Amino acid sequence: MPAVDVNLSPSISSLPGSAALQSIINGIGGWALAGALVALVLGAALWALGSHTQNMHQSAAGRRAVMTSLVAAVLIGAAPELITFFFKTGLGVH
Repeated sequence: MPAVDVNLSPSISSLPGSAALQSIINGIGGWALAGALVALVLGAALWALGSHTQNMHQSAAGRRAVMTSLVAAVLIGAAPELITFFFKTGLGVH
């Protein structure tokens, strides 16, 4: 019995409503970046305030918020390429 050959060619425009879906994805990405920006600004303020008042816990929390927001921004920006990379890696599995 011959093996069935299954193919997959993802296309964002193949289904009705795809333009709306792409718009939603873009909007979520924009909101996520805006959230990362707010977290960065608040974290920097917390870090500065903690440093000036010699509150090490507050300063560390601010640094952690700054670093977390920067990593989040990198991941948001790299998300499409990361997903594409791992999808293509999965296609290479035989």
